[in-house]
Amino acid sequence: MVNINGNPAKDGARKIVMIIAFKDFKDEEYFVPREIFDKAGMEVKVTSNKLGTAQGIEGGEVNVDIKLSDLNVSEFDAIVFIGGSGAPANLDNQDSYGIAKDAMAQNKLLAAICISPAILAKAGILNGKKATVWTNALNKDAQKVLEENGAIYQKDSIVQDGKIITADGPEAAKDFAEKILDALK
Repeated sequence: MVNINGNPAKDGARKIVMIIAFKDFKDEEYFVPREIFDKAGMEVKVTSNKLGTAQGIEGGEVNVDIKLSDLNVSEFDAIVFIGGSGAPANLDNQDSYGIAKDAMAQNKLLAAICISPAILAKAGILNGKKATVWTNALNKDAQKVLEENGAIYQKDSIVQDGKIITADGPEAAKDFAEKILDALK
């Protein structure tokens, strides 16, 4: 087996792509799951709306392996959207919607945390599905986006409905990653 860079892949390693905003992704939502995936022996790639070094809200830096528009969903077992204030500005677009739709069409595991489940909702893939998303007492906009696009909003911190896993924010990052690993078994 060969990975996307033409290098031999770890025998039997599952492949995960983490989708982050080039600017202002939520650090914990990327770094906590990434460490868990790496420790579990997963092959992890990072994609974003630009190539180069992506910058987290709290200053974390991540090298981007693949430009979002060049991502080939068929090369991965799981597609994971990371949240943060940069997600709506950088990832709420046709490229992301196409990736989400391709993931569902190819029966891939699709996961999103924080604000990014709203991107899945806008892609039309949460219609009739249970899901969660980041909200707070003063801002229920993302919850409204889910409901307006046919999702069945759940107040839980992590929700799995078939091959779709959603989580509501950085506090859920560890359990989110573990749920993804469990679903890949």
